[in-house]
Amino acid sequence: RLYTTTNHQTFQDIKTMKELITRVKGSERVPILLVANKTDLEHQREVPTIEGSSLAQSWGCPFVEASAKNRTNVNEMFAEIVREMNFSPEKEKKSYCCCTVL
Repeated sequence: RLYTTTNHQTFQDIKTMKELITRVKGSERVPILLVANKTDLEHQREVPTIEGSSLAQSWGCPFVEASAKNRTNVNEMFAEIVREMNFSPEKEKKSYCCCTVL
């Protein structure tokens, strides 16, 4: 999930989105990476790093602050997504279905 550091409402919205994803998937352990975007706009920041970090810790997921504009942590973000998908305990369950449609 992604939120913008310059808009606190987007940070609130991801909490609702996480609840929805968890309910639809029927599992608390869904591969999620929490990303704070627009870190290049530090002077407009509304969401402190500690808020994002604390939320990620409570969800048990990785947290990355990034900037698409200046490409800060963009590669790290994609690498972390791959790690989360490879780690997913859901993969350990044997199933005849190869995907989930939301």
